[in-house]
Amino acid sequence: LSNICVIIGNNIFSGFFVDRWIEYFSGGGVYSAQQSSTAPAGFSNSSVLTVTTADSSIAAGDYYMIRHNIEGYNVADLGWGTANASTVTLSFWVRSSVTGTYGGSLTNSAETRSYPFTYSISTANTWEQKSITIAGDTSGTWLVTNGRGIGINFGLGMGSTYSGTAGSWASTVYLSATGATNWISTNGATFYITGVQLEKGSTATSFDYRPYGTELALCQRYYETNKNDPNGYWYSIRNDGIARGLLQFIVEKRAAPTVTLTNQVNATWALGSSLGTGRFEYRDWE
Repeated sequence: LSNICVIIGNNIFSGFFVDRWIEYFSGGGVYSAQQSSTAPAGFSNSSVLTVTTADSSIAAGDYYMIRHNIEGYNVADLGWGTANASTVTLSFWVRSSVTGTYGGSLTNSAETRSYPFTYSISTANTWEQKSITIAGDTSGTWLVTNGRGIGINFGLGMGSTYSGTAGSWASTVYLSATGATNWISTNGATFYITGVQLEKGSTATSFDYRPYGTELALCQRYYETNKNDPNGYWYSIRNDGIARGLLQFIVEKRAAPTVTLTNQVNATWALGSSLGTGRFEYRDWE
């Protein structure tokens, strides 16, 4: 999980960040987000979120949060949901203009198991590194396939419905901890985060800087852009005059992807059938 950059939105599901972070919120507050070059030593970038419309009276069912879903294949070795569940440690760098006790949680895909946690931001506008050790869950169902294995949630303002006691597993969906700071209630407040890492064991180790090529290939498992590279696709003309093409993805995807065709020239291409996780078909109907 490397440096994060973010997007803008103000609905329940706003969109994905870099590194597949997602922005969720429901309520009257609004915050913008973007990549920032403000970062602690050893990092180039962070994400910065800024409150543009404060929500000082959060309803019980409202929530403001960011989430990263870890694919089940990547956490299968933790053995969660069994008697041999492994302990994990979550570490990250954080900075905010609002001090206080912040909350977050780990959740399963069905959102029937959750572990609320807290951490403190002691000094305003100062980078602080945090580490939280969490005993593995011996109950519940935790996916070990290509779905959401573990969701990592950071609360930015949470209603009572989704707030639970920190430090223990619960058989419901808690997205933050009871009593956590409602950052969204302060207009103009900023929140920076980077260097997020979840690892097996009871100790936070140094951030795992991977080679650029490795990181790129891992990202392309979830998204890629093909700019009509002639080595990346082929097409043929059928007897009925319809051209049929096939695009080979650079990296096989996590699941059969949604594909969008743009900047079409001298033809009207239409998507054909999905051909699994490695390629897709398209046709020229002119």
